[in-house]
Amino acid sequence: MIPNPSSNYLQKYIRPNPDLYGPFWICTTLVFSTAISGNLANYLYFANTGNYEWRYDFHKVSIAATTVYTYASLIPLSLWIFLWYRKNDTGYTLLEILCIYGYSLAIYVPISVIWTIQVSWIQWLFILIGSALSGSVLLSATWPAFKQDDKKVSILVMAVMLGLHLLLAIGFVTYFFKVPQLTTIIEPRSTASIVTYIPITAKNSTSG
Repeated sequence: MIPNPSSNYLQKYIRPNPDLYGPFWICTTLVFSTAISGNLANYLYFANTGNYEWRYDFHKVSIAATTVYTYASLIPLSLWIFLWYRKNDTGYTLLEILCIYGYSLAIYVPISVIWTIQVSWIQWLFILIGSALSGSVLLSATWPAFKQDDKKVSILVMAVMLGLHLLLAIGFVTYFFKVPQLTTIIEPRSTASIVTYIPITAKNSTSG
């Protein structure tokens, strides 16, 4: 989805033939790309430590699925209920709003691969790029539903929508792509010292 100020994505692509097939597979692809890329980032970070035993974290798949599907369903439902409550007559259906949100997440699929790069400024750069591209399409598609409402209410709703989109991206990076730092434990021996690298998170969980 590329932002195009001269056209409305909903009216041009979604409204003629709305369906949940595309949004569902975009969300599913995002779930697996996020979980796999998150595990890959963890592996690449610890690959050269020598004594660290890396294991695939299957819980990331379930966490990613819960996050993506909840976001892509509850937020559009809340927005549709809000439009119904405000007696909005622009004709936005729940199916159309679900489609808008589902397709707006497509940009995060390739960006989730880039997030495997463990360079903080690169990760934050693509958080902003992804949120800006995805959010601009989302806002331009839903703005016609709010422009005839009270101006303050419209701006507030738009800000909340964009803020939630940004928080989703930040949550992805914070949970799936921030690998734990290593602490060094030196175990003395009679002949030599053995250096073992242990993730801080794992150390804390075993000690507690």
